[in-house]
Amino acid sequence: MSDPNNLKIKIFLDGANEEDMLSAYGNPLVKGFTTNPSLMRKAGVEDYEVFARGMVAKMPDRSISFEVFADDPAEMERQAMKITTWGENVYVKIPITNTKAESTVPLVKKLRGEGVKINITAMMTVDQVRGLIDGMGDGPSSYVSVFAGRLGDRGWDPIPMMTECLEITNQRDGAELLWASTRQAYNIVEADRMGCHIITVPGAMIKQLSHFGADMTAHSLDTVQAFYDDATASGFDL
Repeated sequence: MSDPNNLKIKIFLDGANEEDMLSAYGNPLVKGFTTNPSLMRKAGVEDYEVFARGMVAKMPDRSISFEVFADDPAEMERQAMKITTWGENVYVKIPITNTKAESTVPLVKKLRGEGVKINITAMMTVDQVRGLIDGMGDGPSSYVSVFAGRLGDRGWDPIPMMTECLEITNQRDGAELLWASTRQAYNIVEADRMGCHIITVPGAMIKQLSHFGADMTAHSLDTVQAFYDDATASGFDL
């Protein structure tokens, strides 16, 4: 992969740092944004709604996903119906279960029936994806978010599972498979080659796209120079 402009997959920034998000908004390769309560906490967000509405106002023409943070299905629904009013480009993130391992698929089906765009998140098994696709009903565009990076963290090869999840997801009109928790830039190439619709990447990885196809001999020399400079700056002596 030498030219990221040839990628068919849609690249979304995953994060809650406003500076990173606005910088990525100016990058034509970035087609959307996702975030979650953990990323918001890490970024120091203090007011969920103020932050979310502010980002929608600054990026009104790109898909952006915000997650409910309730654990009770009724409260999840209330929060979802509020979040969806923040903009036409807003997707509501619903985890595949609550903390009691109770499925949220019935809630997803209900929300989709009411016209809410959904991003179903935190999925890590084929059975979860199959159950979702079978039970989510008809409705507007939805993202099927599988945490491929976390599969790799546990020693699983994500490609076979993601390929199967893609076949299942393609059975539902308007559903798009999303490769989540990306760990390295090459995952973008892997996800693109297998036909995945969307991949979410952290802000630092967006910057790596400009280096795709770089001369690795020159990169090797740069690395050697960095090691030499750091040893010199540290005053190491043997």
